[in-house]
Amino acid sequence: MAGRWLSGHWTLGVSLMVETAPSARDSSTGVHVNTQFPAPGVTPMADCRAVCGLNVSDRCNFIRTNADCHSEGGYLDYLEGIFCHFPPNLLPLVITLYVFWLLYLFLILGVTAAKFFCPNLSAISTLLKLSHNVAGVTFLAFGNGAPDIFSALVAFSDPRTAGLAIGALFGAGVLVTTVVAGGITILRPFMAASRPFLRDIAFYMLAVFLTFTALYLGRVTLVWALGYLGLYLFYVATVILCTWIYQWQQRQSLVYSMPGTPEMLSDSEEDRVSSNANSYDYGDEYRPLFYGQETSAQILARALNPLDYRRWKDQPVSWRLLKVVKLPVEFLLLLTVPVVDPDREDRNWKRPLNCLQLVISPLFLVLTLQSGAYGVYEIGGLLPVWAVVVIAGTALASVTFFATSNREPPKLHWLFAFLGFLTSALWINTAATEVVNILRSLGVVFRLSNTVLGLTLLAWGNSIGDVFSDFTLARQGYPRMAFSACFGGIIFNILVGVGLGCLLQIIRSHVSEVKLEPDGLLVWVLAGALGLSLVLSLVSVPLQCFRLSTAYGLCLLLFYFSFLLVALLTEFGVIRLKSV
Repeated sequence: MAGRWLSGHWTLGVSLMVETAPSARDSSTGVHVNTQFPAPGVTPMADCRAVCGLNVSDRCNFIRTNADCHSEGGYLDYLEGIFCHFPPNLLPLVITLYVFWLLYLFLILGVTAAKFFCPNLSAISTLLKLSHNVAGVTFLAFGNGAPDIFSALVAFSDPRTAGLAIGALFGAGVLVTTVVAGGITILRPFMAASRPFLRDIAFYMLAVFLTFTALYLGRVTLVWALGYLGLYLFYVATVILCTWIYQWQQRQSLVYSMPGTPEMLSDSEEDRVSSNANSYDYGDEYRPLFYGQETSAQILARALNPLDYRRWKDQPVSWRLLKVVKLPVEFLLLLTVPVVDPDREDRNWKRPLNCLQLVISPLFLVLTLQSGAYGVYEIGGLLPVWAVVVIAGTALASVTFFATSNREPPKLHWLFAFLGFLTSALWINTAATEVVNILRSLGVVFRLSNTVLGLTLLAWGNSIGDVFSDFTLARQGYPRMAFSACFGGIIFNILVGVGLGCLLQIIRSHVSEVKLEPDGLLVWVLAGALGLSLVLSLVSVPLQCFRLSTAYGLCLLLFYFSFLLVALLTEFGVIRLKSV
């Protein structure tokens, strides 16, 4: 490494390494890259983090003229807001506002995934009559990993932020397999399921090895991206085959598990417990007995109210404060995202609200797809796309309203599950786009690489849901289920996140491969730490005869904090490779 790189991202096509010197020469192309302040009207690809080294009066012009500072997606230009619309002495205030907005975006991701995206995916898997095992490693894994997947897809769509994707996927992998898994064993030591553990960790190690090799080769070809997705399909097939073999052995031996402790539940029993726990509707006790007495206006008002006043008085102050913060998001989600619940008698049919969603949901789709670029496009120079969608949606909603009743859902009500899936997916994608843009802006201000932002802020934010759900399962007496989720769910994230992200980038850019430029030593530290944590678990868990103790959990926590310390020291140049 000839010097400290300013290029903190991966590039497509020809990879240019930009050094801190005013004029750097790339040995592979012979191209000189000018990192000085750009001339007016010129859009060079100087690293955007160089803006903090300029005079205050020159920073706004640098942000507006430098192509590396422009975001391809999203609704807000955060860098221009920092350097053009606020005076320099208010920079701490602006950063504070950005951090609060970032936390709120993570809240949007969590609420959308938990209350709208996952229920619709569960309804779709029920409609398709998929088994719990197949649904768990496909639809439900997609639902649980939606923030990670969409963040990775958004980050891979721009070569400048692709380091966020690899940092977040690997960082979340280290976090979940050490902090979350270790916390589970500390809360409740247990006997791990040997075969699912060995199966999942073997596939996870193979996925990490593929990514490590891709980083070493410096590219991901079309065949390589398809290989990621193929490996995930092979993993799904293996899960199905293992489940079938287990059930066949049970039938042959005529051994049926007796009711016992939660730790001794079989895989199928765990699925039933999880399904029943997730499908319980806590609002049953507050549901009115006679729906026919309500008018359409009353049904609409009740359906759009995210606050249950009878539950409000029984909750602690912290719950009430969080609920107040979530109310605007939940109201907008209720207004735009239909939810189908096959476990309820009426399947969550709300006639006036569902008809209103037939107008608003398609409008939301066209106004969020490609940041609204398609929505404002005029058809034949007469009507914009959004107006056509409103007219068509209004006609469909009118027909649905007059052809149905409030009491009984229509035969085609199941189609609302697919509409809700698409709408909630775009909600998550929109929030993930803003998250990536904010993190990149913070990286420019603090001169941090995308990789360290991915393995810290983005990984922590996207893993909050996993932490709370897995710890709750462990406290309720199901540590085996929670521990299996640590390794099973993250396989989907890395294989589909990297594979689908690179595949879409290849198709979108019409290139044969995605060029990868590792973000210095930090990427190798991250990949090595994840691989080492998996190897340690693969060796130590069988040596403990799959009896996981509190000491094992403490060792995992110590490993994560040691890794985090090494990663930060590497980022700030304390640990570095000597120049040859």
